[in-house]
Amino acid sequence: MILPVIDIFRKRISYLKFAFHINLQPAMSYTLPCPEQELQLRFTLNGGQSFRWKETKENEWTGVFSNRVWKVRRNKDFLEYDVYKCTNPKVVSKSKKQKSEKSTSKPFTKAELEENEKLLIDYFRLDTSLKELYDNWSNADQVFKEAAEKFYGIRILKQDPVENIFSFICSTNNHISRISSMVEKLCTSYGEKICDLDGVTYYSFPPVEALAVEGVEGNLRKLGFGYRAKYIHQSALKIIEFGGKSWLDKLTQMAYKDAKAELMKLTGIGAKVADCISLMSLGHLESVPVDTHVFQIASQLYLPHLKSAKTVTTKIYDEIGEHFRLLYGNEAGWAHTILFCADLKMFQDKGIKREKITDKKSKRRKT
Repeated sequence: MILPVIDIFRKRISYLKFAFHINLQPAMSYTLPCPEQELQLRFTLNGGQSFRWKETKENEWTGVFSNRVWKVRRNKDFLEYDVYKCTNPKVVSKSKKQKSEKSTSKPFTKAELEENEKLLIDYFRLDTSLKELYDNWSNADQVFKEAAEKFYGIRILKQDPVENIFSFICSTNNHISRISSMVEKLCTSYGEKICDLDGVTYYSFPPVEALAVEGVEGNLRKLGFGYRAKYIHQSALKIIEFGGKSWLDKLTQMAYKDAKAELMKLTGIGAKVADCISLMSLGHLESVPVDTHVFQIASQLYLPHLKSAKTVTTKIYDEIGEHFRLLYGNEAGWAHTILFCADLKMFQDKGIKREKITDKKSKRRKT
């Protein structure tokens, strides 16, 4: 288990550097013990779970969650990270640009340091031993065992349900680079500014209420969201109608299939998107999203009688999900994600080598 190891090192947070910026808390670097086999950043952050992470240096990733900007990178058997937080956030105005102001440059308090560490541990689910899970899945399935040799350290992120829901509404009939662009437009239009960092302005993901106001659909259509603009606005209204945060919290406590059925009441959310949200933000790790890639994996390697199927019907969708749940158990959705990454052409060459620890700039990889 990683958590006991983290507890041993908890008092050994490494204050490596201080850097002061406009409109943000002073950034410091910290470390957490985390062997490479327990967390592979590239496949975890760029595998289609979250759309707010970019490789800004070779093997250094910059992203946003919990109203903070994070930089994460590997340093041998440690996860090294920087945190940036705005000290005087303001709601973004669509009518005029926000002016930068100097903040009171004070370091994080002890409580904030502990909160930052907990947020990162929760986000990457570092309290779960990935080695144990990989061993169990490998013992159950030779196909997985072979994929695991290259596609090690892939984790299911524990994301904010609001961001996850609206990000995956944007994902319908779309590709990663365009989804990422749409998500950023939601943040810059309706979120709060966090900070300016390395020439980039970062914003928090907007609350449901900001996406439910009159005029959102029209504005999003102007921004190129197409029919998804209607889905976003109507889903925001329904979430508020259903109870807002309390409704979302209830989804995490429900049985998986009940939570999935509730999600499908939202406009623009079908079975696959509901399964993605259930898996990535509601804690239902048995949820198995079935798309074209997963159907091909299932029909070619597990369920050959499906090869003749021309479309993924509800019956076929459910059959594939149940097969993987019987095979992998309560974390079937996590295991299936490794197979999904192994099937993506964009990762097939990347899965051969371990991550290199270097500060050299890398070329931006096409998605």
